[in-house]
Amino acid sequence: MTNKQRILIVDDDVRLRELLLRYLGEQGFSAKAVADGSALDKAMLLNRYSLLILDLMLPGEDGLAILRRLRGAGEQVPVILLTAKGDEIDRIIGLEMGADDYLPKPFNPRELVARIHAVLRRKGALPIGSPEGEEKTVSFGECELNLATRELLKTGVPISLTTGEFALLKILLTHPRHPLSRDKLMELARGRGHDPFDRAIDVQVSRLRKLIEPDPARPRFIQTVWGHGYVFVPDGTKP
Repeated sequence: MTNKQRILIVDDDVRLRELLLRYLGEQGFSAKAVADGSALDKAMLLNRYSLLILDLMLPGEDGLAILRRLRGAGEQVPVILLTAKGDEIDRIIGLEMGADDYLPKPFNPRELVARIHAVLRRKGALPIGSPEGEEKTVSFGECELNLATRELLKTGVPISLTTGEFALLKILLTHPRHPLSRDKLMELARGRGHDPFDRAIDVQVSRLRKLIEPDPARPRFIQTVWGHGYVFVPDGTKP
């Protein structure tokens, strides 16, 4: 990651905006802060951003509505949601809409920076010469995932993935027939400690099934291991 990474903060709390602008600037980011969805739209017309920090509780158009609108328009910029502490439903909905991570308020700015780094690592290119820096395509059913370009094709048609969805799918595909617990998937895909809200993995698995499975209600490839977690089965048979 370089100091040219642009971060856009969307929060109506003036003091929090000032705190994050100062702290992210000290951490080498180029940060801008706005108060609402209208100002976000104007900012994104002028610049491309590496990541959005989006508060859910905003005046006028709330954060979930903004996220829904962005993803509906095909905008795949990574998004970290700022949520009310303990507000599990909004977190689930945000992840279902394509958010990459979430952080309950109040939070330590150092944790926010750690999560920004984790999301950008998942999005950014791997170092030249690293094993996964070489082109490698995993095929299953009607789908192909290129681990180098992060391109998912289904019957030859590109399918958009968020950075979180790609990270989770990659972990499953590179551990075929190996059952992975929710905690292990969270650790490998998100690269950090996590709170008890482990339904984030269940939500993202549900999203992936809708994208890749012939029948998401009867998954062939990402199968549930009851009481444990999930397993990727390349040929869609029993694990």
